[in-house]
Amino acid sequence: MKSVLNFFRSVNLAITLLIIIIIASILGTLIPQQRSSEEYLTRYGQMANLFIRLQLTKLYHSFWYITLLSLFALNIIVCTLDRIWPKFKKAFKPILATDTKSILALKIKSSFKKSAALPQVKDQICQELGFRRYRLRKEEKGRKIFILARKKILGLLGAEVVHFGILIILAGGISSGLGGLRKDLVFHEGEVLSLPQANFLLRLDKFETEYYPNGSVKDWKSTLTVIENNTPRLTKAIEVNHPLSYRGFVFYQSSYGWDWEESTFEIWAKKKSDPSFLKKIELRVGQRAALEEDKMEISLVHFVPDFVLNEKNEVTSRSLEPNNPAAFIEGWKGEEKIFSGWIFSKFPDFSRIHSARESELSFELKNIDPKQYSVLQVAKDPGVNLIWLGSTFLMIGLFLAFYWPIKEIRIIIEESDGKVEVIAGGISSKGREAFESEFENIMSSMRSKK
Repeated sequence: MKSVLNFFRSVNLAITLLIIIIIASILGTLIPQQRSSEEYLTRYGQMANLFIRLQLTKLYHSFWYITLLSLFALNIIVCTLDRIWPKFKKAFKPILATDTKSILALKIKSSFKKSAALPQVKDQICQELGFRRYRLRKEEKGRKIFILARKKILGLLGAEVVHFGILIILAGGISSGLGGLRKDLVFHEGEVLSLPQANFLLRLDKFETEYYPNGSVKDWKSTLTVIENNTPRLTKAIEVNHPLSYRGFVFYQSSYGWDWEESTFEIWAKKKSDPSFLKKIELRVGQRAALEEDKMEISLVHFVPDFVLNEKNEVTSRSLEPNNPAAFIEGWKGEEKIFSGWIFSKFPDFSRIHSARESELSFELKNIDPKQYSVLQVAKDPGVNLIWLGSTFLMIGLFLAFYWPIKEIRIIIEESDGKVEVIAGGISSKGREAFESEFENIMSSMRSKK
């Protein structure tokens, strides 16, 4: 049992755990957390599989990271319990110095004699120290009086308060790791979604995208309604840096996109021989529509929002923005494919239709009714209040440890041969020069009193 306690109170263990936690946290900062497998494969290639297996993609919720935090907390608890009782006794149950030699051995010391009665000298010293806000503890033995004067006693416990703050922060981190949530939600307008770990629903009433004059995105806004027990409770428009908070959940505007599978595309069919002929066909991706002429059917096979050919001469999309919309269509008569090819919204003359037979029909991609969706990130961090509380204790502890040093004056008053001798010594953990000056002022004041 003793060897186990020695292991967990080891400073080397604390340093090792701290280094590992810091390195892991750096990795968790550099590697985006809780994204899709496809995004990790795009970013890191084959390394993505290693990151996923090591749980680096959900680091702060991983078993091994929470285990590290728990071991570090246990190390701090054992070290604190090992030291706190002696420090507590020193702070609140100090032992008075009764040995003259121990006081004279201090670096800050002084002694003098006074021609006055022992009780009078004692009262003068207590009055002077009390005026300077020292707390006194006194003891009398025969013709000797022992006085211990101290102030800023809590400075002794600064390190323990720091440890307590770290423990609360670690408890918050473990709580967030076990019960926290961070997830992307894809919303279409009017859609109502249930949330994991929540007893309420969320509805997207409206989604808007604002643009700058040059066409770049200025802002995204999602108007959300919280529904609880089939009753709307709260409606708020959220945007980047202006989230919605409700019952411990925070909803951030993360991104947006177009659901091209649900969007409607209008295709115009024209005849070269008849300029007045115009047939408007509305289609979705994967749909077919009948064209009465020649008993033909038109099929919208594929849509690309930002058409471009890559280095392999393959069709791809440069972005998700509809900067160069293009649709791949096919014409069918029964089971026979009559034509196929790309038509472009912004460049109708650039359409490339390949026909198996001569046809006087031409096609143009016209109006597009895109269905936008909003991407919200929902976050639940049950340990956030504990982390704030722990940080407060941490700052208080650091203040006590560095800026609230205990000051202690030990005094022996002894009556001998009709005179009273005062022997005093002082100790301060920090700010020795300032304390030495204060000590000399106290001694000078007591010498001058009659």
